[in-house]
Amino acid sequence: MPEFLNPFPGLVPRKMAKSELIRAIRLNLAAEEEAVHAYMAHAEATDDPLAKQVLIDIADEERVHAGEFLELLRRLAPDEEKLLQKGKAEVEEMAREQKRKK
Repeated sequence: MPEFLNPFPGLVPRKMAKSELIRAIRLNLAAEEEAVHAYMAHAEATDDPLAKQVLIDIADEERVHAGEFLELLRRLAPDEEKLLQKGKAEVEEMAREQKRKK
């Protein structure tokens, strides 16, 4: 797994500036997504039904955490929602183009 930089150099954490908090939330979101990937890979790599069920359940919990971080990010970064909606619109346009090609 990749190692992210420690947001708190030194021994004692300090209060973060808003820009640092936004960066930290992005790292937290990435960590949750990475955890989902790892747990689902482990679930797919086992035939043990209990292990599979537990791993999928934990992966789903991480997805809930990712949703919490994403909503927090939307609230902390004023342009986040506009940019996310722009990305959504771009994918929707590509999907319409794909549908027209069929």
